[in-house]
Amino acid sequence: FIMISRRNFLKIVAAGVAAYPFNDVFASNKLDLKTALKTERTLNMHNIHTGETLDIKYYSSGKYDPDALNEINWFLRCHNTNEVYEIDVRLLDLLCKIKNDSGKNLQAQIISGYRSPVHNEHLISLGRRVSPNSLHLQGRAVDFTISGISNSRLAHIARSLAAGGVGLYSRFVHIDTGRARNW
Repeated sequence: FIMISRRNFLKIVAAGVAAYPFNDVFASNKLDLKTALKTERTLNMHNIHTGETLDIKYYSSGKYDPDALNEINWFLRCHNTNEVYEIDVRLLDLLCKIKNDSGKNLQAQIISGYRSPVHNEHLISLGRRVSPNSLHLQGRAVDFTISGISNSRLAHIARSLAAGGVGLYSRFVHIDTGRARNW
């Protein structure tokens, strides 16, 4: 049995903490993305409202690519007002993980990314079941589907990650980076 002093124990802990790669820890939200998404993260998406397609690597070698993130922000803009908002990278990582678990070569069909306050109010006025405090307004939610994968399967994958809200609808799945909850 070996005894170490408190001082030596604290030195060992401090050395371990200093060597720990914090940049990946802060990028994840309850997901071990370092392991799950390896060193590259790519999204292949089609926006059903604008007709645009984007196939882009947004994370590589431990860093997010700011130019790629700007392209994604534009791609996921409010399709009604063209207003652009910064999309939460944790949301992108979550979508990437769900897409990878569904089949890496499949394209996500985007129904709604960022939603401007004007567009959100318009949807409410039409009687749509839209929250006045939707996380879409903060760039923290996306509605999507993937052709060839049932929405119930996509929702199951998303729920298993326990990384935010998951809503299953007949035509799409909603994911967000809010508290973990399901509907």
